[in-house]
Amino acid sequence: MLNKWSLLCYRADMAAEKTAPRLEDQWRDILSVHARTMCEIDRELHPHGLCASDFEVLDILASNTSNTSNTSNTPDAPDTSAAGPVWAGPCRVQNIADRVHLSQSALSRLIGRLEREGLVERSVCLEDRRGVWVALTRKGHDLHTRVRPLQRAVLARMLPGAR
Repeated sequence: MLNKWSLLCYRADMAAEKTAPRLEDQWRDILSVHARTMCEIDRELHPHGLCASDFEVLDILASNTSNTSNTSNTPDAPDTSAAGPVWAGPCRVQNIADRVHLSQSALSRLIGRLEREGLVERSVCLEDRRGVWVALTRKGHDLHTRVRPLQRAVLARMLPGAR
């Protein structure tokens, strides 16, 4: 049989559990906001031929530069290509993978598609042949510049308290 103190503690615990959001509910709320936000970003960027994941890669690459042509003396930095001069500083694919929520194979396919569209350029790391560099081309930079305000507006609308 429960003593009076145990019964009071039990009732207090039950009341707290009913009034405080459960951890699982908070997690589901986070997932819901993420899913709705990604859908909104997809909807805004679709007319420009991009999805939210495409934009994330372009945005990471754009933030990796001072937006000048690559004049690096780094021996393994990408050179110019048929798509035009590399516009943004290179970033290793592994560093991108650490920042996006895609599997390595999905990220590789996404980068391949962006490369075929002339938005990024890939090159092999001369110091470590297993490594691959990716950089924005001028076309990729220009597209990123055009759609960035659309993505940021979605974030402001969907995440009003996050500034």
